[in-house]
Amino acid sequence: MSEEIALFPLSNVVLFPRVRTPLHVFEPRYRQMTEHALAGDRHIGMVLVDAEHAAELAGDPPVYPVGCAGIISAAQRLPDGRFHVLLDGAWRFRIAEEAPRPPERLYRRARVERLPDAYAAGERPRVAELRARVQDGVRRLLALADRERAREFTPELFRGMDDETFVNTLSNALALAPAEKQGLLEAAGVLARYERLEGLLSFQLAEIRLPGTRPPSRLH
Repeated sequence: MSEEIALFPLSNVVLFPRVRTPLHVFEPRYRQMTEHALAGDRHIGMVLVDAEHAAELAGDPPVYPVGCAGIISAAQRLPDGRFHVLLDGAWRFRIAEEAPRPPERLYRRARVERLPDAYAAGERPRVAELRARVQDGVRRLLALADRERAREFTPELFRGMDDETFVNTLSNALALAPAEKQGLLEAAGVLARYERLEGLLSFQLAEIRLPGTRPPSRLH
């Protein structure tokens, strides 16, 4: 079953379910979108614009077909009409069709279909294995940039966090390119997202071992 949602295209932000993202809303069309969302169900659909079309943000550039719906959990309207908002990632979606735009609406809307992120009980051992490997990969990356911070990155830090929240939080926090984060968002479920993230971390660890490569900080 499809539903309609406002679209907020950006070239550098990928929202994940169960992750909170702060946004500064300043363009008139997105001020209107925020006002309408606050007066309704508070939902906004975040979608990524491909880097090749980043210069077209003032218009209606093509967007990736998979995005994430967020719920505005807090909003501050500034005197000049801009907004500071906190957006809580809720669920992934695939765009089915962009809705026609009447003259009075400045922003884009689309019919979307929700994408599930659950995983089967039989996948849990593999998810647990990948979770440990991902955590170790992040710790090793941190150790190259900040040994003290790496020591704080322990399993106890995430003991109460479920697997979906854990992988989505790291996918958001790691300093990955927007296209890489989009790939993580598009992964078909929790297990596939862990596999993709583990692959990205392994590649980065191999990359920074090359001569002349500076160890980067990989967490925001």
